[in-house]
Amino acid sequence: MQTIPPQPDLPPGSERVAKLAGFSLHAGVAAKAHQRDKLERLCRYISRPAVSEKRLSLTSTGKIRYELKTPYRNGTTHVIFEPIDFIARLAALVPKPRVNLTRFHGVFAPNSKHRIHATPAKRGRGRKEQEPRAWDEKTAAERHAAMTWQQRLKRVFKASASCSRP
Repeated sequence: MQTIPPQPDLPPGSERVAKLAGFSLHAGVAAKAHQRDKLERLCRYISRPAVSEKRLSLTSTGKIRYELKTPYRNGTTHVIFEPIDFIARLAALVPKPRVNLTRFHGVFAPNSKHRIHATPAKRGRGRKEQEPRAWDEKTAAERHAAMTWQQRLKRVFKASASCSRP
């Protein structure tokens, strides 16, 4: 990936936005640790659904009408879909299974030798095994067995309980 120098006639902050080869990256918003309200707004923005239910309606002919947030350049304010076409467009937004949607680079990249110093789990290429873990003592069948729902819930809620604030 190569960087493109910002153009002089762009507004301030737009140099932190890049579009290249079908990918877009926006790094113009940041929140400091003490700015909890800004961090909450940012989290709400990135976790919002792809389609607003408030702007979605059904026409009298059985078609789906979606009101655009901002009109197109030609003045279009609504888009009408056949139900099957609408479902096809929604299905295109669903990511493929087992594909990471977040890519990490630099120190946080999965193959970085410095990742063990930056992550709480101390995972990374530079990790050295000092003592055998209980995982190594399990048989191959035990290691490859799926985790039960009870084990998953215990792991998730133990982690969330330790992360919660008083």
